Amino acid sequence: MHILVANDDGILAPGIQVLAEACQTVAHVTVVAPDREQSAQSHALTLTRPLRPVARPDGTWQVDGTPTDCVLLALEALLPEQPAFVFSGVNHGPNMGEDVLYSGTVSAAMEAVVLGIPGVAVSFAGRRDDLIPGYASILAGLVRNITALKDFPKNTLLNINLPGIPADEVKGIKVARLGSRIFEGSVARQKDPWGREVFWIGGGTITWTGADDTDHAAVNEGYIAITPLQLDLTNHELLETVRGWRLER
Repeated sequence: MHILVANDDGILAPGIQVLAEACQTVAHVTVVAPDREQSAQSHALTLTRPLRPVARPDGTWQVDGTPTDCVLLALEALLPEQPAFVFSGVNHGPNMGEDVLYSGTVSAAMEAVVLGIPGVAVSFAGRRDDLIPGYASILAGLVRNITALKDFPKNTLLNINLPGIPADEVKGIKVARLGSRIFEGSVARQKDPWGREVFWIGGGTITWTGADDTDHAAVNEGYIAITPLQLDLTNHELLETVRGWRLER
């Protein structure tokens, strides 16, 4: 079996090494990742300049582009054969609720699904990156379970969030739906060295909402949250209502 591993934190991020090693317990692994931090790039593709993938001495590839670029290049240009799965992560920070719309980690897995390969995104919902290596054994177990699936659902990716606690304190696994978050004060008004007004996006206060069966609630309780995500964003309940509209001139 062959597995492609990517991320959005960059080729040097500790999380991608932990995930690659977990995948190596069941398959041959190729790592293709951005050459720098690419968080919150969502599903962006680089269309305004050529990309330059570089083969590193350790056999991995670094790409001067987005996470989606990395998966697309790997599947259509760099790999001699199509992988059985694409794993993205381990992201240094959570990807829950509306995060999945912005996340480069989730989008890398999504690009795999778009191209017909099962995709899995893995994130660590904490700030202590030194805890991620402790999840090596748990990740290896998850990889074994996922890759053993005979009929991985089409047009679906798995979004996995590890709780921000030591691995030996994890209570178990919960299948969860997406929660929701509210950002406040995430745009900071500043001045550049020449006195011109600029704005910095990031930070602020985050409030999470959602019932007990949501990803945030599961992670907050010390569980690993697994959320199946579909590519189809259609609101099927609204289709009949919109179908009844008539063009007015």
